[in-house]
Amino acid sequence: MLIVEIKGGMSIEKALKEMKRKFTKTKLLTELRNRKEFTKKSVKRRKEVNKAKYIQSITGSNED
Repeated sequence: MLIVEIKGGMSIEKALKEMKRKFTKTKLLTELRNRKEFTKKSVKRRKEVNKAKYIQSITGSNED
């Protein structure tokens, strides 16, 4: 649960902006989306491997 304290004369807009920032930093939304439906371990692993390959291809091309 995210808690945003409103200090002194802080406007609601600033408090909402801070809440959105905390929401993205904690990756709460992505976790909720992932929990919406079940994904098999093999699918998760395949996704991780593909992501690692992609990152390696990007970093490998910069070294040339």
